[in-house]
Amino acid sequence: MARVVLDLVAHQVREGTPVAVACPGGGMLAEAVRTLGAGVHRWRAAKTAGPLLAWEVGRLARIVAAAGPRLVHAHGPKAGLAARLALRGRLPTVVQPHVWSFEAAGGLLAGPARRWERYGARWAARVVCVSETERLKGVAAGIEARWAVVPNGVDTERFRPPAEEARRDLPPLVADLPGSAPLVVCVGRLCRQKGQDVLLAAWEQVLRRVPNARLVLVGDGPGADALRATAPASVRFAGDQPDSAPWYRAADLVVVPSRWESMALTPLEAMACGRPVVVTDAAGTRESLPPGHALFCTAPVQDPHALATAVGDLLLNGPLRGTLGRQGRQHVLAAHDVRHSASAIADVYREVSAAHAAVGGPPAR
Repeated sequence: MARVVLDLVAHQVREGTPVAVACPGGGMLAEAVRTLGAGVHRWRAAKTAGPLLAWEVGRLARIVAAAGPRLVHAHGPKAGLAARLALRGRLPTVVQPHVWSFEAAGGLLAGPARRWERYGARWAARVVCVSETERLKGVAAGIEARWAVVPNGVDTERFRPPAEEARRDLPPLVADLPGSAPLVVCVGRLCRQKGQDVLLAAWEQVLRRVPNARLVLVGDGPGADALRATAPASVRFAGDQPDSAPWYRAADLVVVPSRWESMALTPLEAMACGRPVVVTDAAGTRESLPPGHALFCTAPVQDPHALATAVGDLLLNGPLRGTLGRQGRQHVLAAHDVRHSASAIADVYREVSAAHAAVGGPPAR
């Protein structure tokens, strides 16, 4: 989500649109936004709703009042909750869940989260979904909203195929691997949603077919210790990396074993680098693939055997990997370039602005 925000802010700054971001201070997002030349307002807020929600909503209301925007774009379930409670429709508010709150909450909290989304939709000028599947999930949950579907996009200049052998540019973690050792890379936060535990459960079956294969998990998170405790010697942990592009380029195959997504960036980034992907058939993921790739590149959610079969089949078929990688790059260029998604969001802003002005409010920006 931070990457989506940064790419959008970068586009807006280039277009001369005044933009500021309210987010927790001191992190990667705040510093990167400042580097782009946009404003930053420190909003102390937890990732999920908790006992401090009323304080967080009040703080956000004061930030918005001081900043004086004419349009607010809330990214993620927590910001969508807080922004709508703080503004209650007084300013045009675009809400982009990225993943529905009732999916992220799960269990006993799913019901209250679903009821909130139905109620809170009245305070959203638009609800932007990153896939048609995500929108249909909202409709099935009873959410009556003014919808827009804007698929995720990636920077196809930053994420591009390597000009030459890629592994020599990596740190010693994998640079010492023999050139013949197939390298599988999984990029993402180490947590239940991203499903790295499912990939580790599949990995033994992969090794039975491709004994010299190696797996690198790129990222960090609350599940790191548990994953390290169960990982075999052929699995390496890269931790957080400032740039994931070199890891995609070095990979023979990128795996995205998520339990749920709306439309993950990782498959798009990997395909932009000319790399084939294997993904679980989570909501929205299939929509990110080129036509025909689902046959080779998908496995059911939380099915280690099917995931291992798909990974092993592709590791043993180099020509097919090359074809999928080239087709994936062309697909991203045509359908998921970040410039396309940023322009589509700008269109949403213009529509919201026109509708707001038509009912007597000032033009939104």
